[in-house]
Amino acid sequence: MPITLSRQQQILHQSPIRYMSIACARAGGINMAQGICDLDIPAEVAEGARQAIADGFNIYTAADGTAALKQAIAVKYARHYGIAVEPEEEVLVSAGATGAFYAAMLAILDPGDEVILFTPYYGYHKSTLESLGCRLKYVNISLEDHTVDFAGLQKALSPRTKVVVINNPLNPSGKVFSQDELNEIGRLLAGSDTTVVSDEIYEHFVYQGRKHIPISTVSSLKERSIIVSGFSKIFSITGWRIGYAMLPAEVKKAAVKFNDLVYVCPPAPLQTGVTKGLAAITMDYYQNVAAEHEEKRDLFCAVLEKIGLTPIIPEGAYYVMADISLIPGNDDREKVMHLLDRTGVAAVPGSAFYNSDGRTDMARFCFAKKMPVLQEACERLERRLPV
Repeated sequence: MPITLSRQQQILHQSPIRYMSIACARAGGINMAQGICDLDIPAEVAEGARQAIADGFNIYTAADGTAALKQAIAVKYARHYGIAVEPEEEVLVSAGATGAFYAAMLAILDPGDEVILFTPYYGYHKSTLESLGCRLKYVNISLEDHTVDFAGLQKALSPRTKVVVINNPLNPSGKVFSQDELNEIGRLLAGSDTTVVSDEIYEHFVYQGRKHIPISTVSSLKERSIIVSGFSKIFSITGWRIGYAMLPAEVKKAAVKFNDLVYVCPPAPLQTGVTKGLAAITMDYYQNVAAEHEEKRDLFCAVLEKIGLTPIIPEGAYYVMADISLIPGNDDREKVMHLLDRTGVAAVPGSAFYNSDGRTDMARFCFAKKMPVLQEACERLERRLPV
């Protein structure tokens, strides 16, 4: 008799980001589907990891990460945002931001709990919550002008709402939440015990003078907020899987149990590399990263506009949503496959970031490429489009 699979696995499907990356590799194309940042790894980060390996730091660490890295994360938040964090009590290092999100959600959610997601959403958030048996509600953020449907949020909230998840800056649209918008979320949740979980992995990728505002700076949410972030993007180490959550002490105690169960601990020498990087890298580094990606954003969006794939200009992160209506195909998946076949440039269908009633006329492109690669992608699109 064959092995019987779980009902739970039927919930999960291959990410459209993953299948487009696979299709791109088969075609030998330029992968603008997956969120891989092509920055050079900071020398201090790479050398710190190499030295840790050479020094024999290759065994288990504490399940919640090394004391040195937790302290470095706390120092960073004090320096960048004026936030006081108790490293041993409130910082959890995990297998990337995705691992930190998973451990934190296991700690606070039960099957049937109600969770609100903003759309467009990051697909791994939705899949994680569905796998935990949560009941999801959706609130819209406009693609065209990045405005939040606060009336919709107020309507969606109920006494059963356990968590509201935000992504700031938002993957895929690049929306950056303002202080007023975060305050309004706090106002709507006043008097409830709803937790706000904010994935802030793109915190340093903000443009045109905007500033990233951590959710825990909203006074009414300070005790009921969880921040998830990491180093995959800013240090260009997506394969290292070093991320973290900052969360109330009692939540951390529970989340560590799951972090230990699923991951045991984050990779020991790679934690040292990140710790060395945090200590050595100055504010100029983060500002230069933002400026470099703003330049790439402007270059790529100008080309999209020129060829008729009208872009939604992102305020942050390093993706752009673009209108692909003119490309042949019955739906957005067929359209992005046609785009890949014709130009050798891979994108993600926009429906990957919406529930069943979402947009099917859009695609997401990742512009975090080395400049020669980005220029080649632009040349291919200009040369082979419009269709």
